[in-house]
Amino acid sequence: MLKKLFGSVDLTKGVIWQVIVIFAIPILLSYLFQQIYTISDAAICGQFLNANQVAGVNNTSNITFIVLQFAFGCTAGFSVVSASKIGQNDIKGARQSLLVQMILSFIISVILTVIAILSIDLLLNFIGVEESKNKEIYDAAYIYTFIIFLGTIAQVFYNLACSFLRSLGNSVTPLLFLIFSTILNIVLDLLFIGPLNMEVEGAAIATVLAQAISAIGCFLYIFIKLKEYRFKKEDFKLPKGYIKKHLVLGLPLAFQFSILAVGLIVMQATTIKFDILPDGTLANESQLGYGAACKLNNFLMTPFNALGTAMLSYCGQNLGANDYKRLKSGIKQSFLIMLIMYVIFAGIGLLLTINGAYLYIFLSKDKINDLTIKYGNYYLITVLPAYPVLGVLFILRNCLQGVEKPLFPFLAGVGELIARTVVCLFFPELINGAPITRLASDGAYIMTCAADIVSWTFACIPLVLGYIIFLRRSRNNEALNMLGQSQQ
Repeated sequence: MLKKLFGSVDLTKGVIWQVIVIFAIPILLSYLFQQIYTISDAAICGQFLNANQVAGVNNTSNITFIVLQFAFGCTAGFSVVSASKIGQNDIKGARQSLLVQMILSFIISVILTVIAILSIDLLLNFIGVEESKNKEIYDAAYIYTFIIFLGTIAQVFYNLACSFLRSLGNSVTPLLFLIFSTILNIVLDLLFIGPLNMEVEGAAIATVLAQAISAIGCFLYIFIKLKEYRFKKEDFKLPKGYIKKHLVLGLPLAFQFSILAVGLIVMQATTIKFDILPDGTLANESQLGYGAACKLNNFLMTPFNALGTAMLSYCGQNLGANDYKRLKSGIKQSFLIMLIMYVIFAGIGLLLTINGAYLYIFLSKDKINDLTIKYGNYYLITVLPAYPVLGVLFILRNCLQGVEKPLFPFLAGVGELIARTVVCLFFPELINGAPITRLASDGAYIMTCAADIVSWTFACIPLVLGYIIFLRRSRNNEALNMLGQSQQ
């Protein structure tokens, strides 16, 4: 039983929708635990650190997101190669792919770490965290970001191990290591911030240490339990163009994930303007309401993200098996699965907007009022009905990456950034007829929320185009396969 549980799923065989769902469920649970990881970390900081320190740590989320998402995109793109080799039953090729991924990930980790650490001041000033305005907030943000960036290699190799295991069809083992990492992080947070009184440094070190131990554990599992992936002498003689192939698939996805974070920073900066009072001081209702709504939205989007991640490996394996008919059927069935998810999770989200019920999950009662509820509910009521567009985005982005068409996901990321930035910088003020402050109209705020929908829509345009091109080329490949079989 345990052997079956930890075994790999052959995504090239079986009832398509069942295989996709079975493979996606552990990924979904992994992403949900990732959310628990983030929330528990913030909750512990909120209990032990003072207000300025908590603000400093919270202000770093989108900054660290840029760097860590670049690393995540790279490893996810790299895994397409190993998934394709698994589909071809080429164990040596998959093993060599793992070797290349480890070499490239180490180089990328070093480069990212140096660039990120040198850019901390610039990034903090960009979001308005300056030493002259509040030294305690600045110091907390700087220290936390510095330590997280210093541990970039742990995050990169943890994601690398998980992506490689999923490319083999094993989505359960990454889940178990994430559960372990989450529990370890909570324990270390409580130890370092509590009895050891390490404050902000303790929070950051706990996060990096938990990731590093989990990464080591994942690789020990790969090399001890999966003996066929232990490196051999001949593996170091790589096929021509193998490194380039990994970079071509990894870097576009990495840049796409990073520029997504830039767009989110612009949107966050716009929502903060709705808290500017007539005397120029800053209130907090918009930040609290929008922030809580975004946290709920992240939970509700998790199934779509998990389905997309599952389709990355599914498409990679079936491309390697040269089974275009199964590949196309899987993509179509994933859309049906997505629509079922839409009805369930968008419905849950809308129900939670009644009297701002979800706010009590993320905020204490004294922080909730009519304005907080209004800002949070406006965001959710605006974006939740548009989840099918988001679902198409997640599915096609990963599917095209899985069939080795990385240009279109990259263009989707660029389109998403441009659309969200243009909407946030110009349209709210245009609707309001004046600069955005607490006195701005509800229409201006709703337009800011709608930036998500506009950006999702623009991102889908190149993805749909790429999907149409893939369908046309796959028909030619199917015809060639049939011709080859008839001649045998």
